Amino acid sequence: MSESVPGAVIVISSHVVRGSVGNRAAVFALETLGYPVWALPTVLLPWHPGHGPSTRVTVSEGDFNSIVDDLIRSPWTGEVRAVLSGYLGGHHQAYAVARLVDALRQKNPNLLYACDPVIGDAGGLYVPEATAVAIRDQLLPLANLATPNRFELSWLSGAPLDTNAAILEAALSLGPSRMLVTSALPMMTGSTGNLYLSGNHALLAEHRLIDNPPNGTGDLLSALFLARLLEGLSEERALHLATAGVFEIIARARKRGADELTLEQDASSLSTPMAMVQMRRLLHPSQRKNR
Repeated sequence: MSESVPGAVIVISSHVVRGSVGNRAAVFALETLGYPVWALPTVLLPWHPGHGPSTRVTVSEGDFNSIVDDLIRSPWTGEVRAVLSGYLGGHHQAYAVARLVDALRQKNPNLLYACDPVIGDAGGLYVPEATAVAIRDQLLPLANLATPNRFELSWLSGAPLDTNAAILEAALSLGPSRMLVTSALPMMTGSTGNLYLSGNHALLAEHRLIDNPPNGTGDLLSALFLARLLEGLSEERALHLATAGVFEIIARARKRGADELTLEQDASSLSTPMAMVQMRRLLHPSQRKNR
């Protein structure tokens, strides 16, 4: 592969006809930052379910497995540098994604797999429990990076997460070597935070809380953070840029009164965000245990 080509990313998530969630958000972000994307939809929807009832078409188990088989056998797998999975249409898709990641890793042991376990929020699970269990048991053990929100991490770890220390402990216990947790507990009033844990860092990126943001922010953050890591930036710099980009895009969409992220108008916020983000270094769980 030419050094000028950054390597392709396979993105596996929902596809909406109208809006900027799931694959629509992730693919736009990755391509804006220069990454070729292979986009595999798990479900097709006219719009995000939050806008009201609509038709839902789930890619069947047989068709999804056949597409994965085609990808595994394709002559272009050497182009693939990373896989990002998000919303799944059923538990069978988790097994297929795991099979794809395993097959790609046999050809490229350095493949980066990022799992965004899209299973629910503060209102509870919004996927069948079997799907959530399959993501927990089949995909998280394979992931180099996971990007749950606080509720998802709580469900996946089986622990209440009332403090950032508890979030760090849960992240450490779940398995992936890198964990980015959204909707973490802020230290500043009127803010929200993204908490990141790896073997080297425990970091909190805070920004001003914007009420009622459009959907798709989690999908966007996962893609941006993955892109920055693939770029070779430090974890702290990658977290800063990804957080700032999402915050800036939310703020601009809300200012316009948009009910969706206005990515097509805000590509510069993905590549060169200017929003203010407060970065904090937290006590790493390993340091706490050594005290």
